[in-house]
Amino acid sequence: MTPVKTLLAGATAAVALVASMGAASADTWRYAFEEALDEVQGIFAQKFKEEIEANSDHEVQLFPYGTLGESADTMEQAQAGILQFVDQSPGFTGSLIPEAQVFFVPYMLPQDTDALYDFFRNSKAIHEMFPPLYAEQGLELLTMFPEGEVAMTTKEPVTSPEDLDEVKFRVMTNPLLVESYQAFGATPTPLPWGEVYGGLQTNIIQGQENPVFFIESTKMYEVTDHITFTGHNNFTTAVMANKEFYDGLSEEDQKVVQDAIDVAFEHILDYQSNLQEEGLAAIKEAKPGIEITVLTEEQRQPFMDAAASVEETFIEMTGDSGKAILDQMKADIEAATGS
Repeated sequence: MTPVKTLLAGATAAVALVASMGAASADTWRYAFEEALDEVQGIFAQKFKEEIEANSDHEVQLFPYGTLGESADTMEQAQAGILQFVDQSPGFTGSLIPEAQVFFVPYMLPQDTDALYDFFRNSKAIHEMFPPLYAEQGLELLTMFPEGEVAMTTKEPVTSPEDLDEVKFRVMTNPLLVESYQAFGATPTPLPWGEVYGGLQTNIIQGQENPVFFIESTKMYEVTDHITFTGHNNFTTAVMANKEFYDGLSEEDQKVVQDAIDVAFEHILDYQSNLQEEGLAAIKEAKPGIEITVLTEEQRQPFMDAAASVEETFIEMTGDSGKAILDQMKADIEAATGS
C-alpha cells in the first residue's frame, strides 16, 4: 500500500471509530439528580430508566447527589451536554431562570393533595409558559412535580414569626427564598446542602426547611429538636434534558422519552401517598423527644400576612414576564381547586 493510500485508509478508520464512539455514547444517556437513589427524585429517575430501557435500545446511567458535585456543577454539565438529563429544583435554577422562583411565593400552591396534583398535571404556566424560558438556557423542560409539603426543622419551637427572630435559617441560593425568610423574621443563610448538617451541629445555623422524607433520610432531626408545619409551600422540582441532545433525537426517541416521563410522573405521585406519615413515624421512633407541630389557621395567619411582600418582590425581580406567569399560575390553581 502506498503512503497516500495508507494515510487515507487511516483517516477513514479514524472517522469510522469516532462515528462508532458517537453512536455508542448516544445510546448511553446520563441522568443526574439532587437526592439519593431511594429518595423521591431517585425513585422518579429509576422509573424513567426502567421505561426507557424497556421501550428502546438505550441505557440510562443514574448519578445521585454528590457523585458529580453540587447542584451548580450538574446544571453546568447538563447545559454543556455532558449530561443528557438533570433533575433540579427551581430553587437552584432561579439565577438562570428568575421566573422559576414563582414556586417560592409562600402560600400559593394548593395544600389539598388532589388539587395540587391536578395543578401539576394541567398547569398552562408549567406546560406552555416555562418551556421557552428553559429553552433559552439550553434546556428542554420535560416535567415538574411536587415532592412533599415543606416543614421547618429548628432548635427552638416556632409558632409565630417572632420565634424566628435572629434565627440563622439555611436556604438554597435563591433570592426569593431569602426574601421569604426575611419576611418570616429569620436571618436567611444560603448554604450548599453538604454543609447543612454540620452547620446545625455547630450552631452556625439554627434551622432549615425540607419535605419530611428528606428530613428523615438525611437525619436533620438529629441536630434539631422541632419540626413545624406552617403550610407555606410544597417542594417542587423540574426534570430537564440538554436541548441540543433532545432536539437531535428522532421523533421515535422523543416519544420514548416523553412516555417515560409521563409514566414516572404518575408513579412518583402514587409513591408519595403515605410518604410524609411514614417519614414522621420513622423520625419519632429514632428520636422520641422530637416535637412535631402543625400550626393552626390562626397561627399561620401572621406568616401569610408577612408573605404578601414576597409576591411583590417576585414581580419586581422578574417584570412583565414574571407577572404573566404568576397570573397564569393563579388561574391554574383556581381551576385545580375549583375556587
